[in-house]
Amino acid sequence: MAGDGVSSLSSSLNSVGISQAKGIDLLITRDQIEGTVPKSKGAVRLDLKPRELTPEQQRQVQELRQIDQRVRAHEQAHISAGHGVITSGASFAYTYGPDGRQYAVSGEVGIDTSAEDKPEANIDKGQRIQAAALAPRDPSPQDRSVAAIGARLEDRGYADLALQRQQEQTQSASPEGVVAEGSPTQAEAVTTSSPAPALQNDLRSSRLALAYGADEPSDTGTVNLFA
Repeated sequence: MAGDGVSSLSSSLNSVGISQAKGIDLLITRDQIEGTVPKSKGAVRLDLKPRELTPEQQRQVQELRQIDQRVRAHEQAHISAGHGVITSGASFAYTYGPDGRQYAVSGEVGIDTSAEDKPEANIDKGQRIQAAALAPRDPSPQDRSVAAIGARLEDRGYADLALQRQQEQTQSASPEGVVAEGSPTQAEAVTTSSPAPALQNDLRSSRLALAYGADEPSDTGTVNLFA
């Protein structure tokens, strides 16, 4: 949502099927899933009975169960490692299996990537963002993109902290009220310690959709801005 400095770490199907890379051949696209099955935390069961399933349907159900477990574990890993930066619990989208049950096939959690006022806070926050993004056993390319934002925030914090200490040393070594030649003025110091434009762009309010189980971002766009 604009202005809140929140990104999302999410897992989802690729645009071809549930997981082409893992050899699962169920003809349900992400658009179909997200367009027809609302996100919720509940599960719905239709009237199909287990004994009515064919061997192929039973195989599909087993695969959906495994996907459900992996998606939930992926999101829980983000949450468990993201103390202080995770802004929401996991939200899942579901698809129906041949048994009439709903299985989680995608999910996301919110993570705060906004810059803090103090260098030390940015160092700490950047480290927390990285820990949350890379917590799953199989971090996706987009998980790594969020981790890179955290790394840049951490680096900026160290740079600002070094500049701050340099300014303190310069001031303590100079006569009171005299600014040493070549040292930044107070106004310049404030400007210098502000996040660089590139970092501000990285930390803008955005939601980064992270493809679960995908080696590369899908053609549908895995980095999205949501209103």
